[in-house]
Amino acid sequence: MTAKNTICVWYDTQAEEAARFYASVFPDSHVHHVHRSPLDNPGNKAGDVLMVEFTVCGVACLGLNGGPKFPQSEAFSFQIATDTQEETDRYWNALVGNGGAESMCGWCKDRWGVNWQITPRVLTEAMAQGGEEAKRAFAAMMTMQKIDIAAIEAARRG
Repeated sequence: MTAKNTICVWYDTQAEEAARFYASVFPDSHVHHVHRSPLDNPGNKAGDVLMVEFTVCGVACLGLNGGPKFPQSEAFSFQIATDTQEETDRYWNALVGNGGAESMCGWCKDRWGVNWQITPRVLTEAMAQGGEEAKRAFAAMMTMQKIDIAAIEAARRG
């Protein structure tokens, strides 16, 4: 990859499947190269997919098939900014509806256990305003799984 900094995401054995799924869901997302293991190693056999170079919304990523030793956790997530409820729903439904799981406050997991934050810009803007507006928007968000833009906008207005 030509990027100086690349996000490396650890998968058990499904890096290529995950990267192809992300490329089908998110704009400016592509699978660039699939690299096979030259030798047997603790995570896979010679010839198995070892690494996948891909982008998600223009961000360079490397999927590493390293085996089950290190499962995903909420300590890492992709955050996707959205502009409309339709866009929010589309990404949320793609991730959750294909074997993922809902969480709270705009967080969900995909079927590989990778965490995602589907975050409408209206929420980020409310938080940046600070004060009472941020408090109201934050309180509204705390009651949600998928973010409801109309409810956040109503909370911003008071």
